[in-house]
Amino acid sequence: MSQDSLRARLDQAPVLADPEGAAARLADLDRPDLVVDPPVRALLAGLAEHSTFLWGIATRDPDRLATLLDASPEESLARLVADQRAAGRPEPENNVDLDAVGRRLRRNRQALALLVAMADIGGVWPLESVTAALSDFADASVAGALDALLRQAADLGRFLPKDPEDLQAGSGLVVLGLGKLGAGELNYSSDIDLVVFFDPEAATLRAGTEPTPFFSRLAQGLAKLLQERTGDGYVHRVDYRLRPDPGSTPTAISFNSAFSYYETVGQNWERAAFIKARPIAGDLVAGARFLVELRPFIWRKYFDFGSIADVHAMKRQIHAVRGHERLAVAGHDIKLGRGGIREIEFFVQTQQLVFGGRRPSLRGRRTLEMLAELVAEGWIDGQARDELAEAYRFLRGIEHRLQMQEDAQTQRLPEAPEALERFARFAGYATREAFETALLAHAARVQAHYALLFEAEPDLSAGIGDLVFSGAGDDPETLKTLRQLGFREPERAVETVRGWHFGRRPAVRSARAREVLTELVPALIQALSGTPDPDAALAALDRAFGQMPAAVELLIILRSHERLRLLFADLLGTAPRLADTVAFSPHVLDAVIDPAFVEPVSDEAALDTQFRALVGRPGAVEEFLDRSRDAARQMRFVTGARLLSGILPPGGAGRAFSGVAQAALAASLAAVSEAFAKDHGRVPGGRMVVLGFGRLGSRQLTAASDLDLVVLYDFDPENRQSDGPRSLDAAVAYNRLTQRLVAALTAPTRRGTLYEVDLRLRPGGGQGMIATQARSFRAYLAESAETWELMALTRARVLCGDASLADEVRAVVAQALGRPRDAAGVAREVRAMRDLVAAEKADAGPLDLKLAPGGLLDLDFLAQALVLGHAQTHPDLVGRDARGVLERAGTLGLLPGDAADRLVAAYRFLDDIHQWQRLMIEGDSADPPPAVLGRIAVAAGLPDARALTAQLEAERRMVRALFERLLG
Repeated sequence: MSQDSLRARLDQAPVLADPEGAAARLADLDRPDLVVDPPVRALLAGLAEHSTFLWGIATRDPDRLATLLDASPEESLARLVADQRAAGRPEPENNVDLDAVGRRLRRNRQALALLVAMADIGGVWPLESVTAALSDFADASVAGALDALLRQAADLGRFLPKDPEDLQAGSGLVVLGLGKLGAGELNYSSDIDLVVFFDPEAATLRAGTEPTPFFSRLAQGLAKLLQERTGDGYVHRVDYRLRPDPGSTPTAISFNSAFSYYETVGQNWERAAFIKARPIAGDLVAGARFLVELRPFIWRKYFDFGSIADVHAMKRQIHAVRGHERLAVAGHDIKLGRGGIREIEFFVQTQQLVFGGRRPSLRGRRTLEMLAELVAEGWIDGQARDELAEAYRFLRGIEHRLQMQEDAQTQRLPEAPEALERFARFAGYATREAFETALLAHAARVQAHYALLFEAEPDLSAGIGDLVFSGAGDDPETLKTLRQLGFREPERAVETVRGWHFGRRPAVRSARAREVLTELVPALIQALSGTPDPDAALAALDRAFGQMPAAVELLIILRSHERLRLLFADLLGTAPRLADTVAFSPHVLDAVIDPAFVEPVSDEAALDTQFRALVGRPGAVEEFLDRSRDAARQMRFVTGARLLSGILPPGGAGRAFSGVAQAALAASLAAVSEAFAKDHGRVPGGRMVVLGFGRLGSRQLTAASDLDLVVLYDFDPENRQSDGPRSLDAAVAYNRLTQRLVAALTAPTRRGTLYEVDLRLRPGGGQGMIATQARSFRAYLAESAETWELMALTRARVLCGDASLADEVRAVVAQALGRPRDAAGVAREVRAMRDLVAAEKADAGPLDLKLAPGGLLDLDFLAQALVLGHAQTHPDLVGRDARGVLERAGTLGLLPGDAADRLVAAYRFLDDIHQWQRLMIEGDSADPPPAVLGRIAVAAGLPDARALTAQLEAERRMVRALFERLLG
């Protein structure tokens, strides 16, 4: 006996209720030699007692049984699958006989049913092998039957195959397997869910043959051949009802009709079904292409929370079936009932629908594999994976035992106690009680995890009192509730919300929007009540609704996720700039629930990689402009949200905002340069770089900063014409390219604007060409640059462009800053410049942290004076931000005593508050609302707004005193 044979590998058998009766039935085999081995005898006795279907197959052909027992089960499977595939391919000189094909298919299916059952019940194959075997055989059945039908059509001259040896290849006919067949998870006695599509352009039919009726008749013939019952049983039951609108469409549907349907009226349950779709027969190449083209329908670009509501609604309808109100083992449906297979599948598929659009690793077909991927992506933990996987294997095993009894598609446990007792033994349990304990334990764990996803959301109206906004009058209890929630003007709040229900704001005018809004309003009001100023937050939301064309998407997201609801409310109350971003593009909220959100990313390279990934590979500059705006908007929003959530410190946010801008600038330069080259070619040996000045140069950009840029270029004076179809002089070419770059950054598109750009720090200021030749820049710095221009140069940084020219420019900047200067003279000039700024541009009050005396401008000017006065002897002062310069100057002894430490601490404090101001305040940041000032105080670690203003005043006094002392 081979050690690899099925017989040798058996190690399990059902528990017998009547061993004597089972032993008596073994005589029916009329092959005593088959039951000599105890493991085989135990297994066959179990089949004899518990499954009339399997015992019937075994006794009808004992020789077949012996063959299966003596061979490796894997070899037997491969043989059966191969023969099933070959069943529809008669010898070339013979006509196809569909009756003979059907007999062969059905007899192979009987052998397969017996093989899989013995390997499963006998403990030889795990669940994954069992379902793969069933699925592979079903694939072969469909392919074999289809070959027979195509051969018949070819013999009649209706079908003209491209390859007579492979009728299906290039036929334009696509048979997709959906459901468990598509996933390779077919159960023991399941329908096979098929959808038939065809490409009329590729179909090789006789002239005058209409493809829709031809392929529809072919599909009907396929179903008949597979599911027709004879004395040999049947092959598979076929279900075509997953095709588009099955009540009014033909059985086979053209590609164009299918795409039109899914693009216009396709529903979430159809998206869920197509997660598992797989070409199993016909033109497999065309089938794969079809699924690629359908991918945008299945996998949304953004996290799709709307699908949760639809899937959960389907599950609630399932639970409305009698017997699902509570979990009782007798009569329990292990597929559709609570804690059943469908809950595990919904748990996985819903998260695939929501997150798979942005996480390709979550687009797999198989349930167990996707549980593992959900852990890898951080959406569930290892305990959820292990418990759900264990329950899935248990429940699928029970499902198979139920179906093995009579070859019936059932998932319902017996109701009668005696029948349930017998089934428990078939499933391998000594008693019904042991089986019930195992089932209830698994079901309870499934329910617990399922509830976390679907049913554990807080009651949207629980515990906060009456909130009634219908009718024309104000409900007194609602006004009372709003007052308790912190609304100072509850009557105005009621009128605002009532206006939404009346459709006064376009964004919430549709029936669907108002339907979602009705459910959401109590939770939304509660979320707004947690902000420092609920009235202002509600007013901000009302303004957002007035500006948005539609709000359904946003409302569904807020309804589905409490954390996002609370964050959005916080944004409305304290960071309207971010709230406006959400209103314009609701799916920026996706990033907040991405596990990566908690990572404080500020590294330039990481941000550049992220930006390019979001932009992808647009086909045209116009598409790039839209994508770059979406990418920058999302990344700036994430940076602001991380700052608001405490994940990024203000300094880190400055680096991140700068990194996003640098990434956008680099990508824009690459995009416009490529497009420009198509029109005008490239300047031979030409080079170009972009410098950032101001806060961009020092990596301190805020949420509201514009970009101070200078563009430099260089070329060979002896070869200054571009080499394109419309050649340009080098100077003209680089200035026009700069114009395109600025337009790419500033032009408003349907996706908004990217950045405001200021080019006035270039040599010559606002006069002359907007791009400067590198040699002119070098000469200007050496001969003509004024002190204020050199001060600005201390924050200059190359952002993108040609690497060799970048190195040269860095050297030029370092040389210009490091020239010998009288430090005292520099100090006098910088002080005079500060006085001029104060005279020409007065500060807006004590909260104007940039211009007020003792503010950031004093500190920046002081740092710039140190660089210009001492870089010759201390070149490492060059390239640092102001705080870094002050720190290094203290180490070098350029600042007296503890002045450096005090100035560095003051700079950090003032710049942190400035970052918060620019994030949280639109318009005049020197006059913030009290609630916002209080929020900034808390972020700065101070008890309240009064403490914040006092601390700011003390720091500014100290800075101003040191500024005057050090600069005279």
